[in-house]
Amino acid sequence: MSNDKLPTRSSDAEVAEFLRKLARAPAVQGSRGRLIFALDATASRQPTWDRACQLQGEMFTETASLGGLTIQLVWYRGFGEFDASPWLSQAPDLLRRMSAVFCLGGITQIGRVLSHAIQETRKHRVNALVFVGDCVEEDIDKLCHLAGELGLLGVPVFIFQEGNEPVAAEAFRQIARLSHGAYCRFDADSARQLRELLSAVAVYAAGGRRALEDFGRRKGGLALQLTHQVQRR
Repeated sequence: MSNDKLPTRSSDAEVAEFLRKLARAPAVQGSRGRLIFALDATASRQPTWDRACQLQGEMFTETASLGGLTIQLVWYRGFGEFDASPWLSQAPDLLRRMSAVFCLGGITQIGRVLSHAIQETRKHRVNALVFVGDCVEEDIDKLCHLAGELGLLGVPVFIFQEGNEPVAAEAFRQIARLSHGAYCRFDADSARQLRELLSAVAVYAAGGRRALEDFGRRKGGLALQLTHQVQRR
């Protein structure tokens, strides 16, 4: 079936829906936010990986005044290769690790990402999981079960899909819904949108809804849309 009519980037309505769901995510407790930043590093992902390297520093910058953020980088590629970094609190450390990774062909391992997040939050609370990818090659029911577990643990999954692969889009929406997170698409022309939304999730992970309101007033744009959604709750 042809999908020529499917848009390749998020509409204003889709962005608004993402922001609305972010505003409804569970309130953050504690002083320093913990965010798992997971990326698909299979062969098709190299351009997006490079873009993420350019954007990641802003997540730390925007949360410094909130008590800071610790990020764990998680990625998969090739023949079952899966890696999770130590928890990092400095942008140069995260960039150095990301810059050392090259993408390699392989199938998706999203189930391992979700299972890892469950294990990590059972050790020490994780405030949010961000996943960036473009396709799903796994049993969707199993992924949804894991997403539901994360929802019960209070770990929302915020998914950014590059492109418009329809099976992946439906799977990602269900994972986001079951974990009480949100889903949004982006493409090569929407790096600014991705940057703003990643920063918003980071601010949420570090400081909760009130921090998002302050962030929205300072930044405007998509962040301000998010602020309006928070204020209406």
